[in-house]
Amino acid sequence: VAPTTPVCEVPSSAMTGTVVELSCKETEGSPPSEYQWYKNGIALLEKTGTGSARAANLTYTMNKKSGTLLFNTVTKNDTGEYFCEASNGIGLSQKCSVKRMQV
Repeated sequence: VAPTTPVCEVPSSAMTGTVVELSCKETEGSPPSEYQWYKNGIALLEKTGTGSARAANLTYTMNKKSGTLLFNTVTKNDTGEYFCEASNGIGLSQKCSVKRMQV
């Protein structure tokens, strides 16, 4: 079953230095969807502990299975427009509407 449009939860504002979690979920897809977050239209890297993601010194953790994007300490650099995409290899991937987070 192809995924439906996911529901994204993005705070509209956040205080610098706080922990912020963005979530993305859709329940219709079978097999379960994987989630990819985007910031300003660019796919965010998944932190795997090796390679480019660690070298880039990422301030967030993206979990493709649960759809969460967790910022340990947000900075002004994290301000932007976020959306996520759900895909499970069946049908078209689905995106939620873009939401802006101001830090």
